[in-house]
Amino acid sequence: MLRLDLHTHTRFFHWNEGSPTWFDPLGARLLGRAARHRNLDGMALTNHDYYRPYDPGPSLVTLPGIEVSTTRGHVLVVGPDPPTDTVPDKHTPAAVADAAHDHGCAAILAHPYRNSTVAESDAALDAVEVNGKHPQRRAKVERLAAELDLPLVGGSDAHYPIEAGRAYTVVDANERTPGAVVDAIRDGRVEPRVDDRLSDRLLREVYARIHRAKGHDEQSD
Repeated sequence: MLRLDLHTHTRFFHWNEGSPTWFDPLGARLLGRAARHRNLDGMALTNHDYYRPYDPGPSLVTLPGIEVSTTRGHVLVVGPDPPTDTVPDKHTPAAVADAAHDHGCAAILAHPYRNSTVAESDAALDAVEVNGKHPQRRAKVERLAAELDLPLVGGSDAHYPIEAGRAYTVVDANERTPGAVVDAIRDGRVEPRVDDRLSDRLLREVYARIHRAKGHDEQSD
C-alpha cells in the first residue's frame, strides 16, 4: 500500500500561473519534507497548466502530473507522461481525458464543486477527488462518484508545504511506479483519507474566505 497525495503545487497560490518559476525546485523539496513528516510515500506534482520533473527529495514516489484548466473546470492528469504545457480554458474535459489515456495517465476530476461543471461533461474520467480544501463536501462527492461509477481519490491541493498530506490516497499498487499507480486508480484500488488537525481546519477557513473574496463559485452542500 502507498500513501500518496495526488494534488500538490510547488508555489504559493497561483503566482505566475501557467509557467515555471525559479521557486519551483525549492517548493518541491519543501513539499517533500512535509510529506515525509506526514508519513506519506509520495506525491503527484500537479502545477497549473505545466509539468516539469522537479525532485521533492529521496525516498519518495514522485508522480508526474499537471492540473489542466479545461473549458469547464480543472482536471488532474497524473501518470508516466503527462503534457508538459497546456493552454488554460482551451481544451474540453473530454479532450484532456482522451489525451491522458493516450499517454498512459489517469484523468481525475479535481474539486468538483468549485468552479467546475466537468462532472456534467462527457469526459471519460478515471476518478473523482476528495479535495483537502473542502473535506466537508465528502458525502456530496461520494454521491457524485457513485453516480458516475468512478472511484474516489484524495489530494491536498497544497500550495504551501504545510498543507501536503491533509488529504491523500491509499493506493493498492503492485509497484512504486507511476504506471502501477495509474492502474490502481483505474481499477478502483484506491481510498481517500483526510486529516483533521487543528492546523488543517484553520487553513480551510482561510481558504474559504479567500475563495469568497475572489468570487469563486462555491456550490452549496
